[in-house]
Amino acid sequence: MAQVHDHGGGVRSIEVPIPDNPLGHTLVYVVDTDRGPVLIDTGWDDPASWETLTEGLTACGTAPGEIHGVVITHHHPDHHGLSGRVREASGAWIAMHAADAAIVRRTRATRPERWFSYMADKLTAAGAPEAHVSPLRAARRPGTLPGFAPAPPDRDIVPGELLDLPGRRLRAIWTPGHTPGHVCLHLEETHPAQLPGHGRLFSGDHLLPGITPHIGLYEDPDDTTVTDPLGDYLDSLERVGRLAPAEVLPAHQHTFTDAPARVRELLAHHETRLTGLLTLLAEPLTPWRLAERMEWNRPWDDIPYGSRNIAIAEAEAHLRRLVKLGRAEAVAGSEPVAYVAV
Repeated sequence: MAQVHDHGGGVRSIEVPIPDNPLGHTLVYVVDTDRGPVLIDTGWDDPASWETLTEGLTACGTAPGEIHGVVITHHHPDHHGLSGRVREASGAWIAMHAADAAIVRRTRATRPERWFSYMADKLTAAGAPEAHVSPLRAARRPGTLPGFAPAPPDRDIVPGELLDLPGRRLRAIWTPGHTPGHVCLHLEETHPAQLPGHGRLFSGDHLLPGITPHIGLYEDPDDTTVTDPLGDYLDSLERVGRLAPAEVLPAHQHTFTDAPARVRELLAHHETRLTGLLTLLAEPLTPWRLAERMEWNRPWDDIPYGSRNIAIAEAEAHLRRLVKLGRAEAVAGSEPVAYVAV
């Protein structure tokens, strides 16, 4: 049975399950507009998830065929996965920031084996042992990774502009970090319960009440630009904190208030983590060796294969930030490359 929550003011949420994931579900928001309901995110592309979304929409007094539009906070499959099915059922438009739309187009155009080869090469460069890399070199099936055929969006979300939601004031706030095109959506309307603050914020994965989003390197096999996702994320956090919304409606966990306090917590968390990494980098370490020594929610030996790949990406993003700040540097001539504090 779908879990549906009424947040007042023509906004409801549906808990759409994520298969085999400790997060449990994505909160898909249903926003009433003068032209019909608009969804913020859609959930994972899975039969059970689609059934739950359909049941939830029925409980909200609507149906997939009545959806007017879909606004995607970011391209990850637990947010964008069901967008294509919603559009097939209703003819709804799909809106996404241009940076994430480019990732969707690239994913659709890139053969899966190209991605596996790219990931294998990246892990090797990060110092991963061959025993960890070899399964990626052997992988060739398109179905091995989710989201290989995501629905192409047909509208761009333009930062700072109001979205085309008749009867509502929903403004896009560009918040890169978790992905290059992640957006939060600021509902510039009086809070239905008159809570103090400025409207409500649909925060996607950018601002969550009890966990920190994954910040890894932006993946593009054909782009050699040196990006700084963690720096992007920290800058975006400060921007959202200044909005001071009355309530935050995230894509996971639960709604909460006092966004500025949560932003301060996250900024402090990342500064503490960066400082701790400098202690580890008293000796030269590859990203793999650094990740092995970092503090995670479980011992390294207990972290599953796929989660280790995510951990390596997170270690690399933190290293990239330290290098940009001048607090660490690559060791000249090291291969795989190692980093040391300066």
